[in-house]
Amino acid sequence: MRELYPEIEPFNSGFLKVSDLHTLYFEEAGNPNGKPVVFLHGGPGGGLIDNYRRYFDPKKWRVILFDQRGCGKSTPFAELKENTTWDLVSDIEKLRTHLKIQKWSVFGGSWGSTLAISYGITHPESCEAFFLRGIFLLRKKEIDWFYQEGCSKMYPDAWEKYVAPIPENERHNFVEAFYKRLTSPDPKIRKEAAVAWSVWEGTTSKLIPDMDTVDRFGEDQFADAFARIECHYFINKGFFTEDNFLLNNIHKIKNHKAIIVQGRYDVVCPPDSAWALHRAWPEAEFVMVQDAGHSLSEKGITHVLIEATDRF
Repeated sequence: MRELYPEIEPFNSGFLKVSDLHTLYFEEAGNPNGKPVVFLHGGPGGGLIDNYRRYFDPKKWRVILFDQRGCGKSTPFAELKENTTWDLVSDIEKLRTHLKIQKWSVFGGSWGSTLAISYGITHPESCEAFFLRGIFLLRKKEIDWFYQEGCSKMYPDAWEKYVAPIPENERHNFVEAFYKRLTSPDPKIRKEAAVAWSVWEGTTSKLIPDMDTVDRFGEDQFADAFARIECHYFINKGFFTEDNFLLNNIHKIKNHKAIIVQGRYDVVCPPDSAWALHRAWPEAEFVMVQDAGHSLSEKGITHVLIEATDRF
């Protein structure tokens, strides 16, 4: 099994002002003259962690990573204004231009796969290849499965903690109920909702629940941006014009090299979505990892992705 490349520090980092309100933190690691690849983190609102630099051969790749609007080191923190899918797509293109890159590969999992496809179908001429994992198409049935009913039946113990901040009379629509609390002016109400929302995802993201992951998701600052921004995107249906927007537009990148990697036991983004993408995009390589859940750090998923980035 392939493992992560050794820890590496950025050779460049900085801030890019993308609007009057938002400034993005970005960094570059690996080989300054290598093949450029942009890493799109999950969430939305998840931010960067150091290990994200380690999925690429540092001698071969010029790895560009950035904190999306409102999270990580980007400012203002947890901001929902001017924070949409299309703002982020525009940011990626601004970053590419800022770094004087003609074309780059795009690497994204979970929400990062949503954003990668959104960016690709908007700017296909800027993309060379796609490395996609834990596919999330942001359709209503996917939101309902994880936040309303479905995954609840597999993790009833964790679900009980997730729903605790929401009174019985509001449980017919958890996304709406959480959004009301996550945008509350009362910091106590906002914190309780943010931690419940975030810990739910941290608990279910791996095939075998990992307490370090749960603890990281439950940290107050991380949870605040993660929960607020996710819920903001989901209540707005990803800012897409139709439920099947990504599948209906996938033809715009069908001739690009791509790999789709999916954990068989992913309960956050169930394989049904990856399979739908595979059917709509049969030209892309498709790998179902039989002993993995959702997380990028699952051993089988790590192995396949590093093999893919090495092989490209």
